Amino acid sequence: MNIKKCFLFLWLATFIVAFSACSTQPAEKKQKALLWFDATANYARFASQDSIVFYLDKCVDAGVTDIIIDMRPISGETLYKSDIAPFMQEWMGAKRDPNFDFLGCFIEEGHKRQLKVHASLNMFVGGHNFYDRGIVYTDHPQWQSINYTPEGMKPITELKKQYSAMMNPANPEVREYLLSILKELVGKYPKLDGVILDRGRFDGIQADFSDLSKNLFETYIGQKINNFPSDIYEWKTDDKGQPEMIKGLLFKKWLEWRASVIYSFYEQARAAVKSVNPEIIFGNYTGAWYASYYDVGVNWASQKYDPSVDYDWATPNYKKYGYAELLDLFTVGCYFTEISIEDVKRMNEKNITRTEAGMRETKDPENSVEGSAELAKKVTMGVTPLYGGLYVEQYPNEEQFIKAMEMCRKKTGGVMIFDIVHIINRGWWDALKAGINNPSHDK
Repeated sequence: MNIKKCFLFLWLATFIVAFSACSTQPAEKKQKALLWFDATANYARFASQDSIVFYLDKCVDAGVTDIIIDMRPISGETLYKSDIAPFMQEWMGAKRDPNFDFLGCFIEEGHKRQLKVHASLNMFVGGHNFYDRGIVYTDHPQWQSINYTPEGMKPITELKKQYSAMMNPANPEVREYLLSILKELVGKYPKLDGVILDRGRFDGIQADFSDLSKNLFETYIGQKINNFPSDIYEWKTDDKGQPEMIKGLLFKKWLEWRASVIYSFYEQARAAVKSVNPEIIFGNYTGAWYASYYDVGVNWASQKYDPSVDYDWATPNYKKYGYAELLDLFTVGCYFTEISIEDVKRMNEKNITRTEAGMRETKDPENSVEGSAELAKKVTMGVTPLYGGLYVEQYPNEEQFIKAMEMCRKKTGGVMIFDIVHIINRGWWDALKAGINNPSHDK
């Protein structure tokens, strides 16, 4: 009997050790699935706790891991009570109870459901040009971008085809203002998981040609500019009567300087939020079309990558201003209808015209979800967690949307969906769930 008890004891001990070893193995890591909540598109819908709870439950059921709450839309107002920026208490006739803590509710209810909650802020925007609304129309008109257009120098508030009234990123007052908002937000919400910067850029290639930018550029290159702005570029009329940009001698150096402006702001922004909460995730969103992103003054690559090897617009020093190393999270908008590189090749054979953001030539393989994600991986070189983003409205049916999500998950660390309003309006919750939960790409 004692021998039998001994053998039984040894068997149980062996079983317990084996079971414990199995139970302590790390669980399979699920990829991130981030869902964006645009401020103005969802303003009326998320005005109460009941609505927030209802949709967060749907997010969890679909497999969403992170939510991104837009807290500073392009009007330049904030969706929290700020001591610095104007509060957005009304949008398109809908009103919010000023005592309702919108972001606080998302954080509390999101954390109950094991969701990471990030706040996104549009950076260098100061107003909505379609509604003449924002700080560049009221308190700070001197902060707005001055754009060099075919019609000459124009304040951006006069360019009504552009809905976002951007500010000048090189302006020290603008930068200090935005940094103070970032610090305030992180301080008010210590349980916030992350901040994600959006529109951390110039308005476009036409911006900014103010006297301030000219003087700062001259300081950067250590010389006076003899012919401004024609030494950067000038507008001429082509043989079809259309405006044509003619690049000047300092065009590439101008691109380099603009990239340095944005890089230094991201350095400051990271330091600002980390000074308040060292554990907060510092993230960023850009478009994935790196080959033309110099238009907006941004080098979102790693400093290990030298774009001058691949692109004739980049100087050898351009790589010094890659800011990927500054990011804890990076989502790039792979905003293309075609999913694979093979899809693009088939379209080229049919000479089909494309109109997506960032499009230059149809033949480029990066003009697809797959190609743009691969380009993003190439230039960021693994220095930051990378997630491919999708714009729901670009997909004609659920099947293609699901395939696009699967491609992002295959090529990057997960998927970011813009925006929940389109999922709601189309009733694509099942498609969202299918695209997120296909186990073949989980890591």
